[in-house]
Amino acid sequence: MRTTHLLFLLPLLAASLPTPAGSQLRTTPINVYDGFETPALGPLWDTSRLELSSIRMESQIVRAGHQAIAITVRPDDKFEPGNAHSADSERDELMEARSLVPHIGRAQEYSFSEYFAPDFPVVPVRLVIAQWKQYCPETTHLCYDNSPVLAFRYIGGVFSVTQDLGGKTITLYEQAGEFRGKWHDFRVQARFVPDASGHIKVWLDGKQIVDHHGITAYAETPDSGYPQNGYIYFKMGLYRNLMTKPMTVYIDEYRKRDLTESGF
Repeated sequence: MRTTHLLFLLPLLAASLPTPAGSQLRTTPINVYDGFETPALGPLWDTSRLELSSIRMESQIVRAGHQAIAITVRPDDKFEPGNAHSADSERDELMEARSLVPHIGRAQEYSFSEYFAPDFPVVPVRLVIAQWKQYCPETTHLCYDNSPVLAFRYIGGVFSVTQDLGGKTITLYEQAGEFRGKWHDFRVQARFVPDASGHIKVWLDGKQIVDHHGITAYAETPDSGYPQNGYIYFKMGLYRNLMTKPMTVYIDEYRKRDLTESGF
C-alpha cells in the first residue's frame, strides 16, 4: 500500500493564488506526493480555479495504486471573458496550494501522469492541460492577460510544449499523432528566472523532449507589471476556449520537489 499525501499536514494558507504572497511563500524544502488515494482532495491543492462538481475520485482508470482523479470541464465552468487579444475561456484546473509556491529562481521538479480516453474530443481550439503561470497583481492591467510562461497544450491532435514571454510564443516541442487511450508520464525540471540562467527540461513517457536554456520568466520591473521577487505557480487540468461538449482528463501520481543536484 502506498503512502498518500506526503506531508499531509502541510498547512494551507487562508487566501488562494493568485494573490500577493510575500513572506508567506514557501522557504522550507519541498518534497511532496499525491497519489489521489483518499476520498477527497488533500491539502496540497487549491480548488479556486475549478468547480467542485468537476472532480471525482476515479477507481477504474488509474496509473498506480487504487485511485486517480478525474476532472471534467463543462460549458461555462469558471468562465472568464476574453478581450481584444483573447477569446472567452472556461476551465477546471487543480492549482498547487500557496504553501508550495516558492519565489522565482528556485529550481524544482514536477511530475504527474495524465490520461485522455479514446473518445476524448480532438478539436482545433485552445486547450491547455498543464501550465506554469507567473503571478501578476490584480491591481495592474499590464500583465494580467499574459499567457503562461510554460504550458502543455493538446490542440487538434497535437501535443506541444510552449513558452510565452512578452507576447511571443515559442514552441519548444510538438508531437502529432494519437495521444489518447494511454497514460502519459510527464516530468519537468525548471528554474524560472528573467535572465540567461533559466533552464527547462521536459520528459514525456521517459524520453527527454526539451532541454531549453535562457530567459524563462518575465522581467520583474514596474514597466512589465510584475513585482520584484515574484513567483510561478502550477496548475493542471483543462483550460479551453468555450465549447458545448464536456471533456475529461484523468490525473495521477503527482510529485514536486526541490532540485539540489549541481548543474541545474
